[in-house]
Amino acid sequence: MDASPSNLPSGSSRFNARIGIAAVSVFLNFAGFTLVIPVLPFSVARYVPAPAVAWWVAVILALYSLCSFVAAPVLGAMSDRYGRRPVMLLSLCGAALVFAVFGVGGALWVLVLGRVIEGLTAGSISALYAYVADTYPPAERGPAFGMLGSAGGLGFMLGPVLGGALGQISLSAPLYGAAGLALMNCALVWFWMPESHVGARRAVRLTLRQFNAVGQLMHALQDGPLRLLFGVIFCFALGGAVLQSNLTVLLKDLMAFQPARIGLVLAGVGVMDIVSQGLAAPRLQRRFGERRIATAGLAINAVGLALFALLPLYAAAPLLMAGIAMFTFGDGLFQPSVSALVANAAPAARQGEVQGANQAQQAIARTAGPLAAAWLYGASPGAPYAAAAIVVLLATVGLARK
Repeated sequence: MDASPSNLPSGSSRFNARIGIAAVSVFLNFAGFTLVIPVLPFSVARYVPAPAVAWWVAVILALYSLCSFVAAPVLGAMSDRYGRRPVMLLSLCGAALVFAVFGVGGALWVLVLGRVIEGLTAGSISALYAYVADTYPPAERGPAFGMLGSAGGLGFMLGPVLGGALGQISLSAPLYGAAGLALMNCALVWFWMPESHVGARRAVRLTLRQFNAVGQLMHALQDGPLRLLFGVIFCFALGGAVLQSNLTVLLKDLMAFQPARIGLVLAGVGVMDIVSQGLAAPRLQRRFGERRIATAGLAINAVGLALFALLPLYAAAPLLMAGIAMFTFGDGLFQPSVSALVANAAPAARQGEVQGANQAQQAIARTAGPLAAAWLYGASPGAPYAAAAIVVLLATVGLARK
């Protein structure tokens, strides 16, 4: 993409006020989302018998992804036409409403409805990534995405700890806390994030095709480089969805962890994310390039998933932490690198559309992943992670051969 001079960073050529504010927004987004993770299986357990908890956790997560698949391309196209800020504000207000609904609870259908609403308004992250692509020239996007990932890692580190602590008080407390963080994020965008997609850079109009999630995805896949990148990202997202949807259930069942300890485990994920995305990835990208680092990240990620598959045979904390370290370090190398590759391959006027299509195809993976994980978990607790490791390894081979 050719960035216009008005959208290039001023002062520091790498990080300016815009990326700092965007990073704070990502931090609040991840902190709010992860605040509820330690208590999700316990919230569901209030309404269903114990054998059905893993399945209903998977269904709730899959519903969010399915609704996100429908909405993300539309929201992305809307951000190309009307700007990034309106989409971010809509998404964050939707998140605040959902977390408040979750906090009220009272029945399983309330949890399901909340996730549906959240999925239909899930556009803040794709809009933020398009915001960074608007602001930075191609050579500087990798480090910028790394900074966003590091901020997300910090949120992932602190959110579960706070959520686990609040969960000891009440299962509803983390949910109300997440609603508060979403409102804080909304205020941040409203007062301090100037619009990045202005004037002639905006799409002239919206077409009916852009309101069709499948059509948008097919349009993006007509581009050869994007097709390969989307396929690799899909495999990565599928493996990640298997772990993310099933890990709290595994820790609850296999290692008898309570919300506070689950929060500490997830905090370890955040620490490693900060190290990998904020420190390691930018340095390695400058030396080896985004594609090589993305490939290495996928390989490391697959090793981490394989270690999780061994946990049912050897349920020990060192193996758990090794799996988390490898999975998250690989994740941290892959995500900012592949985000830069996608942004650089997308035309300037279609950044929001391409980012929305990318989020949509990841939503497909995150719909199938939790359901597959719940089914495989019923056969063997280690089976979901073994299958995910194979899928991510295949993606590694595909990217390496390009």
